[in-house]
Amino acid sequence: MITWHNGTVPSHQEEEESADEYQRSECVLGYIPVIYYSILLCVGVPVNILTLVALSRLAARTQKALYVYLLALTGSDILSQLFIIFVGFLLETAVFHRDVPVVLLRSVSALEFAANHASIWATVPLTVDRYVALCHPLLHRQISYPARARRIITVVLTLALASGVPFFWWSDVWRVSSPPNTLDSTLIWVHVTIIYFLPCSIFLVLNSLIILRLRRRRLGKTTAMLLAITSVFTVLWAPRTAVVIYHLYVSSVHRDWSVHLAYDLANMLAMLNTAVNFFLYCFVSKPFRGAVRDVLLLKGAPLNAKRSHRDATPLSALSADITA
Repeated sequence: MITWHNGTVPSHQEEEESADEYQRSECVLGYIPVIYYSILLCVGVPVNILTLVALSRLAARTQKALYVYLLALTGSDILSQLFIIFVGFLLETAVFHRDVPVVLLRSVSALEFAANHASIWATVPLTVDRYVALCHPLLHRQISYPARARRIITVVLTLALASGVPFFWWSDVWRVSSPPNTLDSTLIWVHVTIIYFLPCSIFLVLNSLIILRLRRRRLGKTTAMLLAITSVFTVLWAPRTAVVIYHLYVSSVHRDWSVHLAYDLANMLAMLNTAVNFFLYCFVSKPFRGAVRDVLLLKGAPLNAKRSHRDATPLSALSADITA
């Protein structure tokens, strides 16, 4: 991002930064990140709110746990857009860069990481649910229903939000000129493990098992949606994970303009992940497209919602779950 001085940093730190100013890397992108994040926010928040309303209607209509997980994912994406893009990148960098106290900067940083972790880990229960549905369909009929899904999501999101607390002590790689210390190294590795390596390992294992299960069958739309969500996340977050580790062991973002540029571009790519799911759902799911159309045309939700997916769906519907 654009490197501006934070005037609330204590005076002795200001002197150290001034002495090291000639070595500080500059952002070669100029105001491009601010423009990019403004557009992403203006597009991403409305489409995610539209997604939230459409999924709420589908959840009420079908009483399926699937939509509870997708609702949690969409809500987490909105939190990420507000805390990371709006507060973190736009307000801190473009508006409050001279007036933000260090304690507030650190508090916002903890909230950003918490929202980020929640956005990623909301996908994990969805992946587990699809794995159980396809590989253990009878068990899925017993354990997958909206009330249980809400409890699972509550636990997962609570843990994800709590995981942001240690990042109160995260060092701002754009402002801190000293090399990463032991605490910085620990937090970086905890972060990349929580945000990338651990969830991607779960996605890889479960999706591989799902694909092996379906190797002789048609790939259902729900499964295709899951594979698209996890694949897009894996691709969009890989550059940022690599740059953070490179910053830790090879060259600092603060001193090397090329690493600074790579970090800016990687962050921009990673944040794109918060706005793409709407388009994936529209491409894959006909019911979702219908729900979106009804919302845009201000049509009311159907009053005849189905009974609970746990209690009312007959065993003859198992084949539908397997192909979905």
